[in-house]
Amino acid sequence: MKKLKKIAYWILTIVIVIIAVFIYFKYSFTYSTGYRAGLLQKFSEKGLVFKTYEGEMVLSSIQSNANVAIASEKFLFSVADETVAKSMEQIQGRHVVVHYKEKNGALPWRGDSHYIVDSVRVDNVAGGTHNPN
Repeated sequence: MKKLKKIAYWILTIVIVIIAVFIYFKYSFTYSTGYRAGLLQKFSEKGLVFKTYEGEMVLSSIQSNANVAIASEKFLFSVADETVAKSMEQIQGRHVVVHYKEKNGALPWRGDSHYIVDSVRVDNVAGGTHNPN
């Protein structure tokens, strides 16, 4: 009976460690970081239980001679920091550069997206994108 308790203890310990490692890599581990530049098209606070800040940027990859985006994609992101969120509310509709961290999973109190923006600045290159480094 004592040996059976010891085996059950080790199995339970291993299961708890595996669950803890899974939760860490799914929700806390930063998979990638980087910068994105584009037009801040939409920014809002939403949610039923957890109010989160959600944004949408248009990333233009090809532009015509009239500085109009021909090919573009949307970059959906969340903002956890209220100071960054207040800054984004002021610059909506302008070209911005954001720094983001990509997580493997989304948590309801952190936002809908896997991309968490932690800083923003206005892009001084008129309508264009550039590498901020």
